[in-house]
Amino acid sequence: MSGFKNNGKMRVARNCPRSYPQVPWMPFLLSPVRYRAEQEQNRITGATDVTPSSKQDTALRGYDCIQSYLRTLDSSPGVYRMLDAESRVLYVGKARNLKNRVSNYARPGNHSPRITRMIQETAAMMFLTTKTETEALLLEQNLIKQLKPRYNVLLRDDKSFPNILVSQSHAFPQIKKHRGAKKETGRYYGPFASAGAVNRTLNQLQRIFLLRNCSDSDFETRTRPCLQYQIKRCSGPCVGLVSEADYAKSVADAEKFLSGRTKGIQEALAAQMSDASAAMEFERAAALRDRIKALTQVQSAQGINPQTVAEGDIIALHIDGGQACVQVFFIRANQNWGNHDYYPRISGDEDRSEVMEAFVGQFYANREPPRAIILSHGLDDPELMADALSEKAGRKVEITVPQRGEKAELVNGALRNARESLARKMSESATQGRLLKGLAQAFDLDAPPTRIEVYDNSHIQGAHAVGAMIVAGPEGFEKNQYRKFNIRGDDLTPGDDFGMMKEVLTRRFKRLLKEDPDRKSGVWPDLLLIDGGAGQVSAVRQIMTELGVDDVPMVGVAKGEDRDAGKEEFHRTGKSVMALRHNDPVLYFIQRMRDEAHRFAIGTHRAKRTKAIGATPLDDVPGVGATRKRALLAHFGSAKAVARANLADLKAVEGVSDNMAQTIYDYFHENG
Repeated sequence: MSGFKNNGKMRVARNCPRSYPQVPWMPFLLSPVRYRAEQEQNRITGATDVTPSSKQDTALRGYDCIQSYLRTLDSSPGVYRMLDAESRVLYVGKARNLKNRVSNYARPGNHSPRITRMIQETAAMMFLTTKTETEALLLEQNLIKQLKPRYNVLLRDDKSFPNILVSQSHAFPQIKKHRGAKKETGRYYGPFASAGAVNRTLNQLQRIFLLRNCSDSDFETRTRPCLQYQIKRCSGPCVGLVSEADYAKSVADAEKFLSGRTKGIQEALAAQMSDASAAMEFERAAALRDRIKALTQVQSAQGINPQTVAEGDIIALHIDGGQACVQVFFIRANQNWGNHDYYPRISGDEDRSEVMEAFVGQFYANREPPRAIILSHGLDDPELMADALSEKAGRKVEITVPQRGEKAELVNGALRNARESLARKMSESATQGRLLKGLAQAFDLDAPPTRIEVYDNSHIQGAHAVGAMIVAGPEGFEKNQYRKFNIRGDDLTPGDDFGMMKEVLTRRFKRLLKEDPDRKSGVWPDLLLIDGGAGQVSAVRQIMTELGVDDVPMVGVAKGEDRDAGKEEFHRTGKSVMALRHNDPVLYFIQRMRDEAHRFAIGTHRAKRTKAIGATPLDDVPGVGATRKRALLAHFGSAKAVARANLADLKAVEGVSDNMAQTIYDYFHENG
């Protein structure tokens, strides 16, 4: 996308719903921050705004509103957005010819129920023109991911995938799992479908090639071999048990393995074993035999790997009962590196090509596409998608829908997985629905809750205190909705759980009241679960009453007698303490939610504590980053010694200029 150029065109369209003052355009965006981000996106892609005019027509809806835009549009390619009366984005689409596409919406008839509902709700439209349809496609997918329109097919799970990194910053390279931005120097292999797939591959590499997985700091401080050496998972480079040249050969063989070239490795190991045996180096020969055996086991376990696909993603779609599952298999170096299932949000009346096209566009919006994308169902315009992904990747990307041969067999296997995964998902959803219904009956709620928020705190005698919120609903735990709160209250008594819970709930609902006072966004909870008894519930109820939010049901979950699981007591304002029978599925459901909140709170607390333990006064010195910090600590031995150092000694540190030395000296002496 960086190669796009602005075409310099600016056109004006008339808007339907209401008048706005003469201000720079952004009435339809949810926030100034999002507006600025979108303007930057437009600048990068070369898209131009078609801004609504300041003079507005009377309020129009549906077909009449869409019809009013036609006289302002031409045949340029671009992206259009449909908005409701509250300026919320209903739908984002792209068009080769904006006028033709919009005119289709302006004519009643031949629309699916979903599109008909969308048209009826439309009260305004927005347009962005682009230079080519390829640019429009890329911009459309970015806007869909950013704005999450109600009537678009949405990819809900958007996590990154892990890779294997062979570092290059050390004489004895480390091999490890990596997730996130590829900033560290080294060679990356992936993506893998899950952390489990990476761990299995790393275990295989350690058994076969005896590569280290310890950190550089551990490597430098070892004086004797670690347990990994004892169980034959490492060759012991930290204590000189293998030469740098021999270790480099093992690293090269491991990279060949990750690239799919295993035959030559096995032949080389066999030759080395024969030589060692001839020289009567029987221990070395036995070690080589074990490595060959491990490699053979890996190869036999990988018998299902494709021979005709060196690098590609297999994507299969199955739709049933208004729900969809997409299975993605990752093939790299002729090896199956795992699969992942997705459940995009659909309305049920989309055809398969529409769902597949939306998925492919969003899936690769922030991922590098492979050389081959093999689909179970075709796209409406596969050439356009291939061109867009090729431009994004900087090389050719091929999209195919195979009908026979090994590739078709791979697709059929992925389809079978998608079908089975969707069946399990639907079964789990039905079970979740029954549990939510049982929860409503147990606590006398008006209806089964669609959003349950569970709160917990974690601290050690008040230190590093954090609050945690998890969210559960019809789809189970919604981890992208989890939130953590650093407890800020300086006037809190250390260990004051009541005060911590009050602070967390106050901050949470003040923000809700500010951002969504009308409760239309779907992020207001139907039920609060508080980890605690009557005291916590009373404290939270007081806060909620002060905020004017006294209609959200809340339940305190106390451990009960002997703090045993299964004997929980439930506290509600103005009602007697109650309990559920020991084997009630609803009780198990509540326990799972409470335990998940506790797990999230503990993890957040540990991360905060670990960060605090590693913190030094150098972290706050302007201009001192990780590299200068390491240099200063290596030179002086401690942060305290850096604070006491004179200016001349600071200037002697490698990488610290005279000006930076002065800055460090002034910081500690002016703030001391």
